[in-house]
Amino acid sequence: MFGRKRTTVGLDIGSGLIKLVVIQHGGGEPVLTKVAFTSVVDDAIVEGEVMDPGIVAEAIKGLMSSAGIKPKQVVTAVGGRDVIIKKITMDRMKAAEAREVIRWEAEQHVPFDMENVELDFQILDPDGDGLQMTVLLVAAKRELIETKLSLLADVGLEPSIIDVDAFALHNAFELNYPDAMRGVVGLVNIGHELTNVNILDNGVPVLTRDIQVGTRRFREDMQRERGISAEEADRMLQGQETTAELEPFLETRGEELAVGIERAAAFLQSASRSSTGLSRLYTTGGGARIPGLNRVLADRLRLPVQLANPIERLRVADGVLDMMVVDEVAPLLMLPIGLALRSAA
Repeated sequence: MFGRKRTTVGLDIGSGLIKLVVIQHGGGEPVLTKVAFTSVVDDAIVEGEVMDPGIVAEAIKGLMSSAGIKPKQVVTAVGGRDVIIKKITMDRMKAAEAREVIRWEAEQHVPFDMENVELDFQILDPDGDGLQMTVLLVAAKRELIETKLSLLADVGLEPSIIDVDAFALHNAFELNYPDAMRGVVGLVNIGHELTNVNILDNGVPVLTRDIQVGTRRFREDMQRERGISAEEADRMLQGQETTAELEPFLETRGEELAVGIERAAAFLQSASRSSTGLSRLYTTGGGARIPGLNRVLADRLRLPVQLANPIERLRVADGVLDMMVVDEVAPLLMLPIGLALRSAA
């Protein structure tokens, strides 16, 4: 094959771990060629907001050095409560015309000061012939994006794309689970501090919600109520089997997650006046590995719940995961793989 193969570096700056993956594009299908991650100290990043840029910048530099790469550009994302994703209806028009009026339309739907918001949109039914069209609107506080740009600049990087967490997750999910692009399904990313619920309707992300529960809450509950160390709690949360000590925490925190998922699904049903409810749930993120949690969610929601694997259909270059336990690492990679799948032309 002639010419240089293009690669994309996905950088997921999470509250517990910073994850980096490299995907090679060209030659047919994308190929995962590198995976690396490093932990960040508690509270350096809270709910997606960088509290200590110096610590986080050093962690990113160390991660790139240990991975042996020196990218100029990366694909990264923003998320959390300062990002709004909403499906809206507006008069049918061309995309160029819509761009002119989208800020005015957004004012009706976005609870932020419009002076300080970055907007984007996608027309979901561009070939429709009705008087109205359905548009997916995305709004992010400008400060959130500027903080991310500043952090990357401190590391000597610039973003080729700043994505939205929910869309990056969807990107990797769609590649690996094409059959889940029909009907109403939930993709639940259980992170360190937050759980992000994405509801897809025929493959379109139509609702995203954050629940204030993550692996950190499980760990802190266990430390406080059982008097065990953080290391011991982590060992149970990352173990292969449910233990008697873990079971009560699965029930209480699992209930909290289930209620949040139910509320999101109920809101979507009432907002779209649809009779179609969630048909199944896929979990990902570090918390999806907690033994017994998927079972608790399945019992409570009365839905099939499956651990989603971001390398189910993605080609992995030889040796990339040789030094890792794939079952433990894979749930952490849905978001960074979704970022690196973006091939910036």
